[in-house]
Amino acid sequence: MLKTWFEITLWKRILGALVLGAVVGSIWGEGAGSIRWIGDVFINLIRMIVVPLVFVTLVSGLIAMGDPKKLGSLGFKTLALYIGTTAFAIVIGLTMATIIEPGTGVSFAGAEPREIQAAQSLQERLIGIIPQNPVAALASGNMLSIIFFAIFFGAALLMVGEKGKPIASIIDAGSEVMLKMTHMVMEVAPFGVFALISFVVGNGGISQLLNVLPLVGAFIAGCALHLIITHGGLMKFVLKLSPVKFFKGAVDAQMVAFSTSSSSATLPVTMSVAENNMGIKPPVASSVLPLGSTINMDGTALYVGIVAVFAAQALGISLGLTEYALIALTTTLVSIGTAAVPSASLFLLAAVMDVIGVDGAQTAIIVGFLFPFDRPLDMMRTVVNVTGDLSVSTAVAKWEGEFDEEAFNADNVE
Repeated sequence: MLKTWFEITLWKRILGALVLGAVVGSIWGEGAGSIRWIGDVFINLIRMIVVPLVFVTLVSGLIAMGDPKKLGSLGFKTLALYIGTTAFAIVIGLTMATIIEPGTGVSFAGAEPREIQAAQSLQERLIGIIPQNPVAALASGNMLSIIFFAIFFGAALLMVGEKGKPIASIIDAGSEVMLKMTHMVMEVAPFGVFALISFVVGNGGISQLLNVLPLVGAFIAGCALHLIITHGGLMKFVLKLSPVKFFKGAVDAQMVAFSTSSSSATLPVTMSVAENNMGIKPPVASSVLPLGSTINMDGTALYVGIVAVFAAQALGISLGLTEYALIALTTTLVSIGTAAVPSASLFLLAAVMDVIGVDGAQTAIIVGFLFPFDRPLDMMRTVVNVTGDLSVSTAVAKWEGEFDEEAFNADNVE
């Protein structure tokens, strides 16, 4: 029986666990909360390996480049693509909200205000990237600071050359160990997914979506269009690769993203998928993906854009081209560096709402109205975010000559 279990492809095991969890949750109801601890064990296992995995694989990937000049080229292409795909996501989200008009006729009566996060200025965000204490950044899991220090450290190792080889060998060995640990943790994924989905469904997370069907419809349609047009189009027309192969190869990461609602929690699986299913070589996978899990929030940007229009429609605020442009620009800035944890984007609405004249008190009520059914939508946002990470990584890998097209086209996922 054990042999048969491991012979089943991981994504099929995860999908089966997801479906079974939804059935069990709908039958068991709130009692499904008693098995949530299994999902928490899975999440903690992933969180346990994320920080060391990001640091050692990122440094190892930079060392593997062999040339510090290549870092600049890779970084520019990565940032340009991440910002570009986020812009596409916002445009699609605003378009869907304008067409479907999910906020028309909606009343916020009875919604409980929730405390909202104060918007950080761009200067504060930039300064916050540089860690005052790298050890403290590693201990607290501050991902942007960890990435900054890892890039600095890796670049310095490259410049040192021969004298840095002993440290480079240790880092390389550490990278192999962390990737092996990732594969071990991935085997727990079906059990964790089952428990997490049972809990969400059992506590009414899915059924509560019926309260706001137009908003849900606009968001899901926007996500589907973004995946097909933006990322499918990037594969088909820019990279000349099969979109079907891409989405098929990404399914393991998408399943885990859906159940955990966290890009950071999914990162170990995303990195494994990139190398094993997508043919993305370590120098790119270990540098582009950790950055993407922190700054690439396509799903978040799409959702915040839709919610901004939804709120304006519900509150009777007229939006013109200037307002749409302000929403798009602000959403792009807000989405970069959004905490990769469940429902974080809801609490970053203040900056976007402010540009269309919605005050803090009204924003708090909107967040309170959306919060009860946000978890299922957040699950979908994370799928879009993680898919975007893999799409950009594939593009950068191909352009940088760090891509194995035979591995991409192989039937690794059955």
